[in-house]
Amino acid sequence: MRVMTRVSALWFVVLFAGCSSPEAPSDDEIVEVLDRAKSNLVFVEGGEFWLGDVGNESGVLFNPMADDNKPPKRIELDGFSILKTEVTWGDFVTFLRDVGRAEDYTIDNGFTRAVTLPIISNDDPASPNYKHKPARSPNFQEAENYCLWLAEKTRLPFSLPSEAQWEYAARNRGQAIAFATDTGEVELDKYLQRPSYAIDPMQPVSGNVLIHSSLDVERRPVGSYPPSPLGLHDMTGNVAEWTKDWFRPGFDHLSTKNPVAIEPSREYAGKRVVRDLAGTGDHLGGSATVYARVGRELDNYLYGFRCVVNQPEPIKELP
Repeated sequence: MRVMTRVSALWFVVLFAGCSSPEAPSDDEIVEVLDRAKSNLVFVEGGEFWLGDVGNESGVLFNPMADDNKPPKRIELDGFSILKTEVTWGDFVTFLRDVGRAEDYTIDNGFTRAVTLPIISNDDPASPNYKHKPARSPNFQEAENYCLWLAEKTRLPFSLPSEAQWEYAARNRGQAIAFATDTGEVELDKYLQRPSYAIDPMQPVSGNVLIHSSLDVERRPVGSYPPSPLGLHDMTGNVAEWTKDWFRPGFDHLSTKNPVAIEPSREYAGKRVVRDLAGTGDHLGGSATVYARVGRELDNYLYGFRCVVNQPEPIKELP
């Protein structure tokens, strides 16, 4: 089967191919998404750490080509819980169907970035396990909306992570590590050695990370690689991730306690912070490390996300 180009586009369009209007999800479908989100939470104990490129024990910077993650700033965070995987296409599409916006992101309705891909026998567009692969939100707002939808449905304070929360978790509570993998190092999936545009679903997973040089290639299902010591998957590689902070270079503008950049700067208005640039295939000058950061426009459709629960204690009894 030939897969069309722009695999990074909004694959959920295909779920509704041939249908005039996507049906709203059943109550059972919604409950399944909510239960999965709650069961996938990992509690991260709060503490203090240096946000930014702290360098290794020898004083060598992890991301020497970047200036916007220096100098580091001492930060204190309360505890929080974070999804151990990126949000999947399956769960994201259920949300869009529930709020009545699944049709908004189709070519027929003017969303020209959408691409129709073929449906194969298991109802997964392009390749098996589609529903378990990381979603790429059509824009920042829908990523944020998904987390707020979880909050409304579960009555738990879900949100996108702050940039500080994201880095603290990726670094195993602020340790001076380069990569958020099981070993702190990267062993590339051998799939990268194949001169192919898209992942062959029959190609077995190898290594501990997917850092692909193309934004267009499809990704592995979430959780395909071993988790970090904190129990988190794909905070290095697979897809880059939105955070809720407005972008500014450096960290001088942040408070020292539970910081969030809630106001856009004039110079960088309209850009939110994206982390895990390894998820875009970026790797030069340490840009695949957990310290790399970039500001991206709100309508960018290339990035995934995960949510946090802003509650300083573990969630003992899930509602």
